[in-house]
Amino acid sequence: MIFQQISRISPGKTISGTKYTVKGTGQRRGEAALVYRIPSRTGKRPSEKGITKSEFEKAHSQLVTKGRFTRKWFNANFVTAASEPCNFAAMGGVFVMLGIADYRRGEFNPIV
Repeated sequence: MIFQQISRISPGKTISGTKYTVKGTGQRRGEAALVYRIPSRTGKRPSEKGITKSEFEKAHSQLVTKGRFTRKWFNANFVTAASEPCNFAAMGGVFVMLGIADYRRGEFNPIV
């Protein structure tokens, strides 16, 4: 599935459209995840966030079956949306990196 492609993204790569960098794969909430770093605004250590395999699979399914991946859908479908809103940009940015989506008018759309 899509996570196989995602897990091959090299550490240190910048996620498209963001200032986030890929740390690599790891574990989040007991599941395989892509871990990424967000630079600190104050120059301290970067924060680390993660997006699980199941979250990527669900978002990818939305992208390909419904023809778009929006913040509104993300907020309604992910429990972590309120505590980790940066995951929306990171997920979409990863889809752009993989060449399966582009970003227009506030949403990610599949490249056909």
